[in-house]
Amino acid sequence: MDVDYRLAFEFAPVGLCLSRNRSIVDCNQQLCDMFGYSRDLLKGQSFQILYPSADEYERLGARMAPILNARGTYADDRIMKRANGDLFWCHVSGRALNRDAPHESGIWAFEDLSAQRAVRTELTAREREVAARLLDGMTSKEIGKALAISHRTVEIYRARLMRKYKASTTADLVHKLMAG
Repeated sequence: MDVDYRLAFEFAPVGLCLSRNRSIVDCNQQLCDMFGYSRDLLKGQSFQILYPSADEYERLGARMAPILNARGTYADDRIMKRANGDLFWCHVSGRALNRDAPHESGIWAFEDLSAQRAVRTELTAREREVAARLLDGMTSKEIGKALAISHRTVEIYRARLMRKYKASTTADLVHKLMAG
């Protein structure tokens, strides 16, 4: 039986794209619908267009490279930005086609998590990064290491998140982050 891989790409239930040097080479309609852009507009664009800020794009790219280099794959939950400016939680996973040059080319999948986890509170870029890692079950020390900041700085951001979400414990905060 012949398999039409282009059909699998086009009709996958998640957003898919092929990348080269952190730019979108091609993408499926699901990705376009998720982010609110046309395929023609996304093709050739830097992934930066999908991030809430240029700073988050740069920091995440720097953090992903050694993981892609070591494992060949990367996955996380993060807040992304639609064409209309709305922020939403998204599960992103991908594979580097050349582990020695992890951003050179890759295959990426994007799953919209907004139905399960809405973004209801204004958060800074760093608060979004800390929140995403808290949802992964990381400790302050682990988050600090991952973000290249001290664990005490992580605790300050966690305290801010707890105030914003009116959470009394870290477990309560994680529950409220999951609920949106």
